Amino acid sequence: MKKILVVLVAVLLLVAGCEEIPQTKEQTKPFTGKEMRVHFIDVGQGDSIFIQSPNGKTMLVDAGVKGAGKTVVDYLGAHGVQKLDYVVATHPDADHIGGLIPVLNSMPIEHFIDSGKIHTSNTYEEMLTLIHNKNIPFNVPQTGDQIELDPEVTVEVLSADENATDNNEASIVLRVAYGNISFLLTGDAGIDLERAMLANDLDVEATILKAGHHGSNTSSSQSFVEAVSPLATILSYGQNNKYGHPHAEVIDALQNVGSEIYSTAEVGTIVVNTDGETYKINQSEWTGIGATSAITPKPTPAPKGEHVQLISKDLQAEVVVVKNAGEAVVNMQGWQLVSVEGNQVFDFPNIELAPGTSISITSGPDAKTGTNELQWTKRQIWLNSGDAAQLLNAKGEMVSELP
Repeated sequence: MKKILVVLVAVLLLVAGCEEIPQTKEQTKPFTGKEMRVHFIDVGQGDSIFIQSPNGKTMLVDAGVKGAGKTVVDYLGAHGVQKLDYVVATHPDADHIGGLIPVLNSMPIEHFIDSGKIHTSNTYEEMLTLIHNKNIPFNVPQTGDQIELDPEVTVEVLSADENATDNNEASIVLRVAYGNISFLLTGDAGIDLERAMLANDLDVEATILKAGHHGSNTSSSQSFVEAVSPLATILSYGQNNKYGHPHAEVIDALQNVGSEIYSTAEVGTIVVNTDGETYKINQSEWTGIGATSAITPKPTPAPKGEHVQLISKDLQAEVVVVKNAGEAVVNMQGWQLVSVEGNQVFDFPNIELAPGTSISITSGPDAKTGTNELQWTKRQIWLNSGDAAQLLNAKGEMVSELP
């Protein structure tokens, strides 16, 4: 039912506020040499990119997790932004759209562009509801569309796939060009999507690359980086994050093509100023500080004879399996299963888990309660690549974790 409601809201948005985006390709637009600024806002482990066009038009691409929304709103306010001409939600993962909720609540938005990838999370539902209630024109683009941000700036959609099976592969990829300077904004596009863009002979070459998926080795393949051939690359990730971003393979690929590297985790918000001929970056280059994996809290040893652990997590089927691998019966009342990225918690009921037995925690549209099964919610919890699961005992101590 929840998925149906979210789909209905999306349909209502499309019917009520959808605008067609021109698909005619243009040659490089004439430019006046006025300044354009592209801000890569430091939102920790997430993405948020703010564009100020030469003629004063504004575009916000993503806004990090919900808790980062105030950071984005405050940043926009400090730069005198009272409204946004375009907001782009590249895909429905919480670390990209969560912060858009405070933005939607803080200022007028003229156009909202969404990947169209349905996700029945609380965050995605809240975002769609706000767009609907505020009557904001809503559009799901197609590959090849152009967004008319500014007469001097070309904003082309290089990829958009609302039917992708994975949230990341649904990422809207944008190439923003002003004069001879261009930016490639890839969301969390993975290696398969990179291959598809290259196979379709799309123009991915760009002066500045926003590396996909926060510097994960699931993106930024050597062949793709070579095709982009960036002079500078921005890595947007959180310092000492639990995923180990950025991965060494990505750094190697960028260094192999001679790209300068900049990191929000190391220097904070990064601003690129350009007149269409040259560009200037306001921060120093990356040195590797903050690029190591986070020190993950070690699971608390269980009492003698008791050993309950997470043994599997199926992102697609939305099933997490907990097993008592110890020697004693464990009463699970007061225990919790935590979705780290979504900050969602399942509280175990008063059940006993015998030695050697397992129980599945189900979520998503097909969630159910049955023999050795407990229903968490009909919402999707785990369809968010990279979302870690933690098991906490009745004392609130973490006893098991699955990345």
